[in-house]
Order: sequence, then structure tokens, then C-alpha cells
Amino acid sequence: MPTFDIVSEVDKQELRNAVDQANKVISGRFDFKGSDSRIDQAEYVLTIYADDNFKLDQVLDIVNQTFGKRNIDVSCLDKGKIEKISGNKVKQTVTVKTGVETELAKKIVKLIKDSKLKVQASIQGEAVRVTGAKRDVLQETITLVKKSITDFPLQFQNFRD
Repeated sequence: MPTFDIVSEVDKQELRNAVDQANKVISGRFDFKGSDSRIDQAEYVLTIYADDNFKLDQVLDIVNQTFGKRNIDVSCLDKGKIEKISGNKVKQTVTVKTGVETELAKKIVKLIKDSKLKVQASIQGEAVRVTGAKRDVLQETITLVKKSITDFPLQFQNFRD
């Protein structure tokens, strides 16, 4: 029986490269000369440091641009609240969301079941496994999910006959 998985992943190496590239852009920009603006990364958590809120917004713009160039979907970024460090200096924690959360997975399964397509959808950890009798029905399911779920980046992997 043909199957495929609905997942949400970000390539860790591409994320590292994007952060390095963004830091390089920040260090080379004239308006950041002498400032302590930078991005630190720990796994899928980015910490953005800046001298003030305006520079923090500028750094976030640079992050969005470099992520876009590296084909990392910026809708997977979950921005935390802005914290004051000392004086005017601020920091913000940005989490890169990976995996299909349980609530979204339930929404996808319900969507597939309500569509009356002849497929089975089940939640498998941080992925949704879809099984069907025919390849064409699975392709219809992919199209349905792509049209319906637009607020979260999803990938369709492990397509097997």
C-alpha cells in the first residue's frame, strides 16, 4: 500500500549556515559598526542581541532575508518577548518550530477524514502517516493539505509505493 508522511522539518546545517551568514551581514553593515548586535544559536533556539529595539527589528529583517535565500520558511519562527538586558540593550529568543504539533496533527487527520478520500491518516510522533490504496488518491490528499494548511510549513516525505 502506498504511503507518505506529513512532517515539518528544518535542516540543521542550513539553519547554522543562515545564522552564520546573517551574523556576517550584521558585522559588515555600516549602521551596526560599534554595536553589540549578533545572533547566537543553540540547536533550534536563536537568541538575538541588539543595542535597542530599532536595531533588533533590523536584525530580524536580516534573519528573514537570509532564511529566505536559504529556503528556510520563516513561518516556522516563533518569536518570544523582548527582554531588556542592561541600559538600552535588548535580547529576543526565537524558536525554530520543528515537528507537527499534536493539535495541528489532529486538525490534519480530521481534514483528511472529512474529505471522504479513501485514505487512512494516523499520528506517528511528530508526523502524520497517510496510507491509501492508490497513488492518485495520495496525490489528491497532498494537494488538499497544501491548500488547507497554509499557516505552518509542511513537507511531504517518504512517498512509497
